[in-house]
Amino acid sequence: MADAPVVAVRGEAYREVAPELARFAVTATARDRDRETTLTRLAERTAAVRVLLDAAEPAVERRETGQLRVWPETKRSGERVVAYHGSVTTTVTVVDFTALGELMLRLADQEQVEVAGPWWSLRPDSPAYREARHAAIADALARAREYAEALGARVTALLELADTGLATAPPMMAKAGFARRAGEAAPELELDPQPQPVQAAVEARFTISEPVLG
Repeated sequence: MADAPVVAVRGEAYREVAPELARFAVTATARDRDRETTLTRLAERTAAVRVLLDAAEPAVERRETGQLRVWPETKRSGERVVAYHGSVTTTVTVVDFTALGELMLRLADQEQVEVAGPWWSLRPDSPAYREARHAAIADALARAREYAEALGARVTALLELADTGLATAPPMMAKAGFARRAGEAAPELELDPQPQPVQAAVEARFTISEPVLG
């Protein structure tokens, strides 16, 4: 086999699959000249956010408090404090996309609350990755057979298979639109989940039978 002819190929696969997760960030803020008032308002607004998230289960799979900030605002000349600012940011992961738009609107309707997102993604162990790898291997084998057939030969064995990695697009924000129906006081948020591109590639070396070159 060491003296057998060898063909080296690259197998690739590209898929666009539906997202499995949607993440967004919700930030509650507060500002007042008095520090205790700022902290109290911030705690109340954060609690209101938590109540809405509690009510949204089981659509909400996970939520994480990413950053708590409290800082004084001073005059340009000196250290005299003129106000205190505070903010709490929570990252929310949603699996039920039918409830996503309404939840984001309810949160955005709260006083001094900012909502950003969503960002669509796949789970780290998504079957889409495995399927893409299998497809890339199948593509490499098909290419090797095509080259061998062009030479009047056939593929006889696999010498080497190397995974060059999976590629996925960075998280992207959704396209969102507001629509108000007759008789409704609150707007309706329509979200279009963005397909997630998954790309896999392998490099393979196969031995082939003796080519027919004549």
